[in-house]
Amino acid sequence: MSFRALRYRIRNDALTIIYRPRYDAGAVKASAKHEPSVFRDQLYKYLETVPEGDFEGYTNKLITAGANLEFIKYSDALFESLLVGGLLQPGGNYLDDGAPPSPFSVSNVSEPPSVEEVKKYIDVLGKVMRRYKYLQKPLETSSLPALLQNCAKWPVAKRDKLAIATGLLISQQLASASCLVNLQKDQLTKDDTALNIVTVVFRTILSQDPSMEAFSGHLKKGGIRDILLFFPPTKQDVKHLETHFKAAGLPQVVDFYIKRQYAIIKEGVIKHLKEMAEAKESADSMIEYIKESQTENPLPETELVHCIWAALVANVDWSIARPDQIDSMVMKETKRISAALAPFCSGGKTQIALLNVVQVYCYENTKIMKSFPSILKVLYNEDCVSDQAIIYWYQKGSKPQGRQHFLQATEPLVKYLQQQEDESEEEE
Repeated sequence: MSFRALRYRIRNDALTIIYRPRYDAGAVKASAKHEPSVFRDQLYKYLETVPEGDFEGYTNKLITAGANLEFIKYSDALFESLLVGGLLQPGGNYLDDGAPPSPFSVSNVSEPPSVEEVKKYIDVLGKVMRRYKYLQKPLETSSLPALLQNCAKWPVAKRDKLAIATGLLISQQLASASCLVNLQKDQLTKDDTALNIVTVVFRTILSQDPSMEAFSGHLKKGGIRDILLFFPPTKQDVKHLETHFKAAGLPQVVDFYIKRQYAIIKEGVIKHLKEMAEAKESADSMIEYIKESQTENPLPETELVHCIWAALVANVDWSIARPDQIDSMVMKETKRISAALAPFCSGGKTQIALLNVVQVYCYENTKIMKSFPSILKVLYNEDCVSDQAIIYWYQKGSKPQGRQHFLQATEPLVKYLQQQEDESEEEE
């Protein structure tokens, strides 16, 4: 027990120091293994006085407790109490020391749990964490990963409460999705435990903001690069992913994954074609590479033509040409690119996609905007686009970027193609 000087008195010209024993409830020293339970008991004393359902009262008491208890030192004990209702032993079992469940905990939500009910608890936790910002790091790096890893043996409803809470914490940016990485361990993926947990987490995140851009941002921030890693090793393929998430009512996750994989493949194709162009390899070599890539990692042709155009036009420096040379330079470069493009422009949708890629490119590179009709003529002559594709693009297939300018510029070409088409029909 420690002592401190309480006050001074002067008696008979003598200084008398009066000591009184000091007891600090927030700094009780016990053996190391019992300290979390002491912290828990002290935390409960604050929460026990609040009427059930008074979430504002719980918020105020927790903020007061944070000023007196060592939240940062006992962050794991704090989050175990508030999220799962008590202290856990290694392996996920509750510490059996006779203590009652936490008066305030996500585990108190009635079953089956709903996002709306769990959110009441997370809103309280959010207010406390915004008051004590130092709690976010231990939550996402220690407490949540440990809880998610240990919940495999819990009943499904109890596990779902934690998964919903995790989704809400991520959506409110109180924790990052990095806390989910522990679920990619073999012992959790082999029997679908990890998959079932992240499915509830994903559904919860999307219930708060259905934007796939926001969803993608959460995963990117958390370093979740491949959601297939939450699947059992024997099911880590697109077919199983599609079947699972569509059955779970989350088809948008399937679309997100496929688009993300396309983006990765496209990045690789563009990079390789750029290198081939810099090395001045032939169009035939490029075509051979593209065909091999399509066999291993197929892209829709509408995406593929974008890759080819973007890669092969990337090294062109339009600034080196004088204004009177631009058009001839454009036609020369377009013919070079067309040699690699033509074999992959067989369908109408693909050709419209190519025309839109070129339109947006010219819009973003103003020096060659006036040469857009010349590019179309070369693409037409090199069998990359048909007259029907150009006419359809002109009538209703163009992009908004610079639409009026490009439609006006291509009007003579379109009229010529329409006239040719009419004459062909008359001859038949």
